[in-house]
Amino acid sequence: MEIVSISASLRHNKAGAVLIALQIALTVAIVCNTLAIVKQYVDQIERPSGIDEPNIFTLHNQWLGEPPDLEARVQGDLAALRSLPGVVGAESGSGFPLNAGGTSGFFSRHPDQHYDDAWNTAVYYVDEQGQAAFGVKLVAGRWFRADEIGVQHPSDPNIPAVMIITQWAARFFFPDGNAVGQVLYLASPTPSRVVGVVERIETPWAGMRHMDGFVERSAFLPYRFVNNGLWYVVRTRPGQRAAVMKAAQQKLFAMTPARIIDSVTPFSETRQRIYARGRSSSLMLGTLSVLLLTVTAFGVVGLTSYWVAQRRRQIGMRRALGARRVDILSYFHTENLLVAGTGAVLGIGLCVAGNLWLAQRLALTRVGVGYIGSAALVVLLLSQLAVIWPALRAASIPPAIASRGL
Repeated sequence: MEIVSISASLRHNKAGAVLIALQIALTVAIVCNTLAIVKQYVDQIERPSGIDEPNIFTLHNQWLGEPPDLEARVQGDLAALRSLPGVVGAESGSGFPLNAGGTSGFFSRHPDQHYDDAWNTAVYYVDEQGQAAFGVKLVAGRWFRADEIGVQHPSDPNIPAVMIITQWAARFFFPDGNAVGQVLYLASPTPSRVVGVVERIETPWAGMRHMDGFVERSAFLPYRFVNNGLWYVVRTRPGQRAAVMKAAQQKLFAMTPARIIDSVTPFSETRQRIYARGRSSSLMLGTLSVLLLTVTAFGVVGLTSYWVAQRRRQIGMRRALGARRVDILSYFHTENLLVAGTGAVLGIGLCVAGNLWLAQRLALTRVGVGYIGSAALVVLLLSQLAVIWPALRAASIPPAIASRGL
């Protein structure tokens, strides 16, 4: 009987009920997709890079003029950095994870590779101390030997005899078996043999949203990178990074003052910088969701308060006929649940449709059932909480006063 009575009452107040149901539907759809986007940002921000992040810092070095002995200078700098107290390893390179700039090449399983058969893969140049410098975990095979290390200038067309790839790249290129001992071709008919596999190392472009499919497609090549303008990656023992950062600059300037050293940055700051946009976007979307939920809650409060004001006489008559306060509260909560439930069901449909559109246009991940259910549940609970205050006002109406229409 209560449901029949509520349905009849809603038919006489169609406009308000429809507007609130539509508002709840839009709120569910927006909050649902917002939760999915924020979760995607959070997963990206918290994704491990594969290196020893707390103990690594990087610095960019450039000598003034055009020194003819660049190779000797790079070797001297590396030796000096590695000799500092507290240093575990140091490397020179054209980039590092999350740097947003570096080197890549087209890798293929076939020597006569075509573009659709070759996959762009990030390249890190390292020597026999590369594992110590980056702190990567070797899961198969071995690291490079000293006799395998060459010299790589930016324009050199070198093709390495051996390489080390990530576990992700190993599964990508060799899904049928062990990658160690297999060969890949780096834009050349000359094969390069895989001698080791590391657990993971992200690409320099891993923090860029449009490069999500490129996150761990990386390889180490056995070269010492030489250029007048390069990065040094330095790994320290725990707790000594700040001291080594200062000592490293002093040591390098003492060796050759005619140089520019800039961007001396702990890797934690590199991560924070590359994901700054994702962090701000998450905050903005979260704030938008809170504001939308607040507006929806006030809408429910306003509509219910309006209905209470309209029905004072009927409420008083029910109280006079023996209805308890809890019966009045139950009536308004049930009525609100019918309206909000209808809006939530409609919102779930809008959420799925909107997510499909966003997935096609913006490469957004498909929203999961958990996010749909969570968004609908949050909005339903909020709407039920919002109706408490006007429902309590209705339940407190004295029967005698309400029955006189006052």
